[in-house]
Amino acid sequence: MQNRRFDQAGHPPATITEFQGVRSLHLGTSWVQGAMRLSRPDAIELEYVQMMMMWLLFRIDPRHIVQLGLGSAALTKFCYQKFPRAKVSVAELNPNVIAICESLFGLPPNDTRLDVREMNALDFVNDPANHGKVDVLQVDLYDEEARGPVLDSPEFYQACADCLDEYGIMTANVFGDFSNYDKNLQNMELAFDAVVWLPEVHDANIVVIAFKQAPVLDFSVLYERAAAIRKAYNLPAKGWVNGLKSWMLDQG
Repeated sequence: MQNRRFDQAGHPPATITEFQGVRSLHLGTSWVQGAMRLSRPDAIELEYVQMMMMWLLFRIDPRHIVQLGLGSAALTKFCYQKFPRAKVSVAELNPNVIAICESLFGLPPNDTRLDVREMNALDFVNDPANHGKVDVLQVDLYDEEARGPVLDSPEFYQACADCLDEYGIMTANVFGDFSNYDKNLQNMELAFDAVVWLPEVHDANIVVIAFKQAPVLDFSVLYERAAAIRKAYNLPAKGWVNGLKSWMLDQG
């Protein structure tokens, strides 16, 4: 394992830094592409990545979770470990990212439930074999420049929606230049019945939750669910509900 290379030609090299007990992933630049606290390797370290689990407020027992963009494998590891009845699939274009996650970020090997593939996320969502098969889709697609999502067209988000089942949910990170936000949100709204974004966290990361079918937002129920999520998964779900409530008030 120590001899594996993280700088295969044709893709940005995967590198790490470590500071105050946190190992961070980079793609040859200073941009942090993911992080892991060495004392808690299975926890989700970054706040915006925790927020990508916001779908838990609406889907309790997913059977198929898909990750587009592996990052430091925090979401993939968490979903694989916490939802033993779920299949977890990942599309990651950069082989250097997969290699470094397996070697230095604790990504387990593929098995009957885990399928990490070196492939373009666009190919995954456009594959008819994946359509209507996914409960939860988590999208965090960035290159080494990190100016905005690599894939953000109306066609891409429509293909994402096509992958989801009837009540499927997508969470997406739309970090980047400010001009990217409106474009991404408008393109998502063309494909999804409801699109909600939460307040900015962690260096301009904005997490969006998009629903194949718009849910009924009963905040008393959501706060109860948030307490259960906090207890079961140690995730700050009350803040997610606060964010949803703030968004509703802003729209009103």
